[in-house]
Order: sequence, then C-alpha cells, then structure tokens
Amino acid sequence: MSIELFRVDERLIHGQVVIGWGHQVRPDRYVVVDDELASSEWEQDLYRLGAGAAEVLFVGTAGAVSRIAEWCDDEPRTILLTRDVTTMRRLGDSGALRDQSVNLGGIHHGPGRREVLTYLHLTEADMDDLRALEAGGAKVTARDLPDAREAPLSQLVAR
Repeated sequence: MSIELFRVDERLIHGQVVIGWGHQVRPDRYVVVDDELASSEWEQDLYRLGAGAAEVLFVGTAGAVSRIAEWCDDEPRTILLTRDVTTMRRLGDSGALRDQSVNLGGIHHGPGRREVLTYLHLTEADMDDLRALEAGGAKVTARDLPDAREAPLSQLVAR
C-alpha cells in the first residue's frame, strides 16, 4: 500500500505533518482532500510551499473516492490529509478505508467542540462520524506525532 498515512488535521500541510510524520513516512506525495481548497489555486500554492520536494495533489471528495485505489497501488509514498472528520467519513462511506488506519491529528477548539485530548477537540457529530468510520472497517486512533502514545477511538469516546 502506498498511502502510508490517512490523517485528519485541520491545518493540513504544516510542521507536524511535514517534519514529524514526514521523517517517519518519507512521503513522495501529499494528497489533500478538501472540496473548497481543490478549487483555490492561490491557497494551494501556499500549502505547496510547506511540502518541500514532495508532489502535492488537491482533490475534492468525489475525486478522491474514485482515485484512492489507484493511489494505494501507486509507488509514491503518500500521506492523505483531510481538514475535518466529515470529509474522512465520506471517504470511508465509499468503502475505501476498510482495513486502513485513520490518524486524528490537530483539531482545535471551536464552537460545539469539546476537548478530548489537548490537540483534539470534537463535536458530537465528529464522534458519530468516527464511530461510522470504525463500523465501516477503519481503525481510528489519535496521535499528534509518530512518537506520541496512540489513543484508540474507544478511549476518546470514553472521555
């Protein structure tokens, strides 16, 4: 499998992803799945600045659903990122995340969100989406950096 990391992180391509996860995964490519960002070239250029020499693809949710199998079979080591849990769930609803691990990274404080971990603030709708992801066969865990302790969804729900 060439998608090495499926990650939800509202900041998308930033230091923790590029340096923290990048040193472990050594990605050749980042795939950013975000319907709004997929049509904003100037914002895409900003994110590309942080990605170094890695290729960066910006696709909408529907485009990602149709290409995940291709990316899994491709050679380039890939990190797939979504800005929010709902988008990752939409990918999961397609069956594309069955037997995959989904990493929850930085989702910060906001309206209706409660702190689950210091770097993870979720709404009840997010929790429902995460439960649906697991029910669809994905393994959902939270871990901000590769050397941090992993928290399974069952632990997050209990908080």
